Amino acid sequence: MGSATVNVVRYTALFTGVAYGWYHRRTLQAAYDVHKIETATYQREHLIAQAKEAWIKKQQAPKTAADTLITDPEDPRFDLEKLIARWETAA
Repeated sequence: MGSATVNVVRYTALFTGVAYGWYHRRTLQAAYDVHKIETATYQREHLIAQAKEAWIKKQQAPKTAADTLITDPEDPRFDLEKLIARWETAA
């Protein structure tokens, strides 16, 4: 077996390596957590921007005859012939 000094050096090196590994992993995990939060925030902002653009496009889209077709028979502007014509073109 080795002398007591060699054993002290070995165990000190082992303990120092374990302590450094624990500290280094902690710093890497903290950086990863910050990056993960920033990425999630960016994704959320990007999705909100896309939704706003889609809403603006939808609001600015010209209304076609298909959009203004009234399908409620109780409405006084209801036109059965237009409704049947639309069903024929869709089929």
